[in-house]
Amino acid sequence: MAAIERATFSDPWPASDFAECVASGMPFLVADGRGTVLGYAIAHGAADEAEILNVGVAPAHRRQGVGRALVEQLLAALRDAGARVVYLEVRASNVIARRLYESMGFQEVARRARYYRRPVEDAVILRAAIAAGRTGQASAKL
Repeated sequence: MAAIERATFSDPWPASDFAECVASGMPFLVADGRGTVLGYAIAHGAADEAEILNVGVAPAHRRQGVGRALVEQLLAALRDAGARVVYLEVRASNVIARRLYESMGFQEVARRARYYRRPVEDAVILRAAIAAGRTGQASAKL
């Protein structure tokens, strides 16, 4: 996962962050393809709100539905844990990720100016409601 993180993000998480997420019991999904890690998704939640912290897909497996499947499963897990609203942040320039999230019912609710570094860039805050009983689907109703 750390290799995917380094290949995907200009300011990657250190491997220790992944270990901390696992140790803390956060929802942490890994897409496995015959012993190869294709991607991962990590979130945390409190009460009825959750945040998707990180989603990464190996470069060789992008645009094949791995990211969508991970996010759908993560939304289902968060819903089952009681979350009704999910947030995430994405680089303003990450058009592919933004389209994916928007197709899943996420909508822009705010921006954080100059949030990211390497390069410095705004973060777009997205939000989606998770409809009870609709596994893996966010509702566009905000």
